[in-house]
Amino acid sequence: MSKQLTKSASLVGFMTLLSRIMGFVRDILVATFFGAGAAYDAFLIAFKIPNFMRSLFAEGAFSQAFVPLLSEYHTKHQPNEIRHFIDKVAGSLGVIVFLVMCLLMAASPLVIRIFAPGFDVGGERFTLATHMLYITAPYLFFISLTAFCGGILNTFNRFAIPALTPILLNLAMIGATLWLRGYLDEPIYALAYGVLLGGILQLAIQIPFLWHLKLLPRAKIAFKDPAVKRLLKLIAPLIFAASVVQVNLLVITIFASFLTPGSVSWLYYAERLMQFPLGVFGIALATVVLPHLSKQHAKQDKQNFNGVLDWSLKAVCLIGIPASIALIVIAKPLLTTLFQYGKFTPFDVIQSQGALVAFGFGLAIFIFIKILAAACYARQDVKAPVRIAVICLFANVALSAVLMQYFAHIGLAMSTTLSALLNAGLLYARLYKNADFRFQTPWLDYILQLIMANAAMVYVLIWIMNYFGEWLLLDTKLRVLGLGLLVGVGGLTYLVTLFATGLRFKHLRAPAE
Repeated sequence: MSKQLTKSASLVGFMTLLSRIMGFVRDILVATFFGAGAAYDAFLIAFKIPNFMRSLFAEGAFSQAFVPLLSEYHTKHQPNEIRHFIDKVAGSLGVIVFLVMCLLMAASPLVIRIFAPGFDVGGERFTLATHMLYITAPYLFFISLTAFCGGILNTFNRFAIPALTPILLNLAMIGATLWLRGYLDEPIYALAYGVLLGGILQLAIQIPFLWHLKLLPRAKIAFKDPAVKRLLKLIAPLIFAASVVQVNLLVITIFASFLTPGSVSWLYYAERLMQFPLGVFGIALATVVLPHLSKQHAKQDKQNFNGVLDWSLKAVCLIGIPASIALIVIAKPLLTTLFQYGKFTPFDVIQSQGALVAFGFGLAIFIFIKILAAACYARQDVKAPVRIAVICLFANVALSAVLMQYFAHIGLAMSTTLSALLNAGLLYARLYKNADFRFQTPWLDYILQLIMANAAMVYVLIWIMNYFGEWLLLDTKLRVLGLGLLVGVGGLTYLVTLFATGLRFKHLRAPAE
């Protein structure tokens, strides 16, 4: 298992890296052509709504219940039983998501009022968001089925294609930005059409691989089937938990809709930079770890369950902590180099910088949450994460209401980080209390090595930034050169210091079964 787990995590991370790079290209183009104004605020709301629903019906509640159950089927049942289970789930999921999609389209103005109460009814942002939701709502249907197919492939250790599919969404939105916007009376609609096309492409690319595995679903509606009932029983509390988590994330958007126009966009650009390492490493690691933890739990192998979880947390510290620190230190160079072109002004850079610093403090914490939650869901323990999610939701709402009064949109980012810290602490306490997790290897030396390596990295980053001076005044070539040095030299300093303190790659191997 050691080589397989490490190889799978590396593969998913690499594929996700490619996707995130294309996402940056997309965001650079969008920032150049649309900036951070009212129209882009409206698109972000129209895009967040199906993404919110996707997190409930696809990558959130559904995947967290479906993957452990399918892993159990894979371990204990025959191939024909697995196929019948997949067929019944496909039909039942498809019906539910299709009905939700139709509801979103039918009640578009009401939905916009719920998700963006600060948008003036009949105003520019409200009208644009309402019209674009008609276009983006079908994305929910396609991306939910995409996540379902990806869950099947991941369970059968086919991680590459599900990790690569998001690149198609980025390509579709890039194409729409470059070529479609000029043909529309309202150019921002091009992004909405790009989202729809991306959803279709992401589902289509997975079909040949499922067919090759002889697992291409033949949808059957079977809500009364015992296996489907069991899945729905697991999903019900998870939907509540996932909805709480997503509402937690939407809190900052809802509050930001009451602030100065552009606030939603500033938070979005900062969040996108934070999501890069989170997606490349955090989500990739959680995606790979969940099936492995689920299989260890199905076999009642507590030792290997603990071993995989311990290795995962060490990996989070190795990558997540320096990534978090780097985001905080080089926030302005990142935003300036990537986005300050066209309609994205120096003022937008400064406003986004504060939010990115606040998000940066929470990056490693968000990754810890992914891993700790995966451990709970692998054990089919859903009640504790639900309770924790509710507690963190109320904490985030209270913190947002207070902090936005003093720090505007930056306070909203701060509240997200603080509620994430509470979430991670409660999840760990749950696993520790029930003896579901104990650290397997000595951590003190490892922590000291990480402290020295991160300190050396910060020193080098600050020295390079001081050498280049005020980043907002640099031309494009110097920005790119400077950012390349920050990333390259900073990362090299971190690795060399780790090596000098005695850390070797063999110390970080995944546990052998």
